[in-house]
Amino acid sequence: MKIAVTGSIATDHLMSFPGRFADQLIADQLHNVSLSFLVDELVLRRGGTAANIAFGMAQLGLSPVLLGAVGADFADYRSWLERHGVDCDSVHVSEVAHTARFVCTTDTDMCQIASFYAGAMSEARNIELAPVAQRLGGLDLVLVSANDPAAMIRHSAECRERGYAFAADPSQQLARMDGADVTGLIDGAEYLMTNDYEKSLLQSKAGLTDEQLLDRVKVRVTTLGKRGVEIAGRGFATIRVPIAREIEAIDPTGVGDGFRAGFFTALNWGLGLERSAQVGCLLATLVLENFGGQEYEVRRDLFVKRLAESYGDIAAEDVRPHLQP
Repeated sequence: MKIAVTGSIATDHLMSFPGRFADQLIADQLHNVSLSFLVDELVLRRGGTAANIAFGMAQLGLSPVLLGAVGADFADYRSWLERHGVDCDSVHVSEVAHTARFVCTTDTDMCQIASFYAGAMSEARNIELAPVAQRLGGLDLVLVSANDPAAMIRHSAECRERGYAFAADPSQQLARMDGADVTGLIDGAEYLMTNDYEKSLLQSKAGLTDEQLLDRVKVRVTTLGKRGVEIAGRGFATIRVPIAREIEAIDPTGVGDGFRAGFFTALNWGLGLERSAQVGCLLATLVLENFGGQEYEVRRDLFVKRLAESYGDIAAEDVRPHLQP
């Protein structure tokens, strides 16, 4: 299966605050917030939604194609991704801008305050999918993940025009979209990926009920934080999958990207929606147990063992044949 992952490619600057943001916020003074948090540590990691998803897919044995815009400072990052199995031949390199930056502080409740500098990402709107499909001999699925909003809408439109199956994953870019943008992004998608807050925001902006949403997309996948994942669509009962057991939560950055990587990889293996969500939840847990979205390693025997601990032996045996030794 030939999968193209479009979206942001960035460097993550991750910090930890040894307290709770909620304790520093005064309800009747939120209009006048002026805060500075003294953090305990700063780590620099490779990140970006599309890069994290592509890395996760490659960890599970796929060879995804990464599509996004970066700066000339991408050379070391490119080497890392290619060494881990990601096809970077279609990444656009800007002549004037730096690779995007994500700056994020996480508190002890795993709440986050973050800023994102787009940089070269704004040039992603110039990327076309057709040359990628021609190079690969076709595209089986395009993931339209968080990116320059104009690029996201363009990618969805091109998928509809050329008949490429696609997944719409608006994520944090919903804040930059109006109702027309939202419907232009999701119409005709095989899958709609959101968390529960994003789902509510998307429906509010587009004026869509749950039923109307499923008239526009085939399958809705909604992550619910500690409550797991909900999958809905026409012709099947709603599926609910709990989160995988964790060893120690370290940093939530990139957890959603890990879920998407595992979910779409398992679908590529031919597994069903429930089993695919279980694989996604476990990969998300591996991300949660590390600083950054690409600091984990999938080890076959350990992955299968942890899958059995969370979802049972049958789930583990369904997945085992698809993992590299």
